[in-house]
This record gives sequence, structure tokens and C-alpha cells, in this order.
Amino acid sequence: MHSFDTESSGGERPRVLIAEDDTVTRLILKHWILRWGYDIVAVDNGVDAWHVLAQERPPELVILDWEIPGIDGIELCRKLRDKSRSYYHYILMITGRTEEADLVHALESGADDCIGKPFGELELRARLLVASRILALQNELIHAREELRVQAMRDGLTGLWNRTAFLDLFKRELARAGRTGGETGLLLLDLDNFKKINDTYGHPVGDLVLKETARRLRQNVRSYDFVGRYGGEEFLIVFPGSGKRLLCQRAEAIRKAICDEPHSRAAGRSAADAEHWGGDGCCR
Repeated sequence: MHSFDTESSGGERPRVLIAEDDTVTRLILKHWILRWGYDIVAVDNGVDAWHVLAQERPPELVILDWEIPGIDGIELCRKLRDKSRSYYHYILMITGRTEEADLVHALESGADDCIGKPFGELELRARLLVASRILALQNELIHAREELRVQAMRDGLTGLWNRTAFLDLFKRELARAGRTGGETGLLLLDLDNFKKINDTYGHPVGDLVLKETARRLRQNVRSYDFVGRYGGEEFLIVFPGSGKRLLCQRAEAIRKAICDEPHSRAAGRSAADAEHWGGDGCCR
């Protein structure tokens, strides 16, 4: 069982791990850094520091003493850089060693910055502000990358899985079912007379119909089913663990969800006309 000294200022700045075995230095660091608006986890040895860093959401900013017991700061730097991580930790090494060779050694081992003991409050704060700017930039890049990843996998109009992403998910589900001896159901659906909607009322109305159809599809599947847009007015749904009988039941339920209620966003359509938007087919 590990016990860590954790304190929070309620701020939105990066969380800080302090790994320092000297009690006075650790208390000074905690006092300053908490006052500057950072959340803190403080430990007095390298083993506990590594345990904190191995957690699911570890602190982003790490302040390491070079000569802490258990695992020293240099070895911690190497372990952090060797481990495959999606998030880059900013490491500030604090040390009483002031030789140029020591500074080079720390940076080569993975530290981003070094500060010699004794250090002043203003100098430390300036170093942390630099680290915060770098971590903020990293967060922006991660957010942008995630948005691009989502855009690459989602249909821009409906928000459903696009064709490429859907087929990849389908292949994975088929492989899983093959390993477990289970069944997988696949529905291919399209909207009858959809071309007539575009020709008569224009593509903006047709887009509203497609988005509303996608919404109804999502509402009528289980949380672990997945829905994709194959192209145009065609949609795909995979039902893991579903044989033909259950698949036909789900197909009829979805047909009714599409046909029985008018797509009211497209002004001027009657309930009778709205039935044509979903088709009147049955499961075959």
C-alpha cells in the first residue's frame, strides 16, 4: 500500500509530482507551488514516484531530486523516456551538482530542465511557467489530433461511422465472433424514393432527412451495436451476437421507427408522404 501526500489548489494548471527526500526542501516546494495554483503529489523516494507515474492519469509536470532513495532521479528519467507513453511528461531536475558535465548528463538522461540547489522562488516559478506553456501546447496538439482522428472515422453529415471505419469495425467483430463461436448480424438499409426528395425539395432538405434518419437509427440499437453510413442514403448496422431471427426483428423495428413518424424538420411534408422516406420493405 502506497501513501502519497496530495494537495490541490483547485486550479487548472498542470499537476505536479514532487519527488524530494529532504523534508525542508519538499515542504518549501509544496508551499510555493501550491500557492501558484498547481495541484501537487509529493513523495520522498523514487519507488513511490514511479508508482505515481505508472497510474492511469499521472501528473504532467515532474520535479525530481537527483539523489532520492530507491530509484534516483536519473534512472527515473530514463524509465519515463523508455516507456511507451502517449503523453510527454515535462521533467525538471533539482540537484546540488553544479558541474557542466552533470547538467549534460541529466539532460541526456531525459530531463527537460535542471535547477541547482539552493534555488530561489522567482527562478523556480519562471521554470514552471515555461513548463506549463510547453504542456499547454502539447494538450492543444493532442486535442487537434483527436479531432482529426474522429473526423477521419466519422461521416461528416450524420456523425455515424464512415464506410472505411465501419468496415474495419465489422471485420474485427467477425474475427471476435469466429474466435468465440458466436453470431454477428449485419443490416444494409436504404431510404426508398430519396432521390425524389432531393429533386423536389433540394439537397438541404435531403440532408435533414439523412441526419434525422441517423438519429433514429442510433436510438433503436443497443449500446454495443454500431451504425455506419455506407454512402448516399445507404446505412449499415452490425448487431453482435444476433442470428437471423433476431436480425429480422430488429430490421422491422427499425423500419417502423423510420416510417411511422414524419420527418417534421422538412416543412410541408405530410405523414403519408413521410412514409416513403423510409421505404416499406421488410426483412428478407
